[in-house]
Amino acid sequence: MGEQEDRAHLEAAFPGLVGTTYRIASPCRCDYNCVAFAAGDTSRRWWPHPSRYWPSGCPREPTVGAFIATFQHVGGYGPCTDGTFLPGCEKLAIYADAAGVPTHVARQKGARWHSKLGDAWDILHDLGALEGEQYGRVVGFLARSTRPARNKAKRRRRVRGGPR
Repeated sequence: MGEQEDRAHLEAAFPGLVGTTYRIASPCRCDYNCVAFAAGDTSRRWWPHPSRYWPSGCPREPTVGAFIATFQHVGGYGPCTDGTFLPGCEKLAIYADAAGVPTHVARQKGARWHSKLGDAWDILHDLGALEGEQYGRVVGFLARSTRPARNKAKRRRRVRGGPR
């Protein structure tokens, strides 16, 4: 497919993309899915189903709680209140259907969101542009620091004694 056909296909599946400045970041590849992509793994599909990869020690059930626990375990993410961009912080957004079953995970990239759409494209998009019939709505956010950990003793010394 050409770019126009790709965009028409995407906008038919995700009407929220129409009129936004989304960008196709990479072509269709079906060797990984959104959950794997959010975890930084582009070599396999993740899903808490016996026929898919799922990290050991993580609850193997399709619930928002299990997804949160999995990203806490494998990526050091913790719950946060919203998807506002914060420098030095990487965020994930979990989408779920009306029954609360997870359907998609997007990863923040700067002020935009980066998603792998099923077996299709990776796109950069606005957070709400994927909400709708396909993925439901965003039901939770996770965050982790991207700043290197500093020596706490040095930081404590600076605070107590001022700058050195």
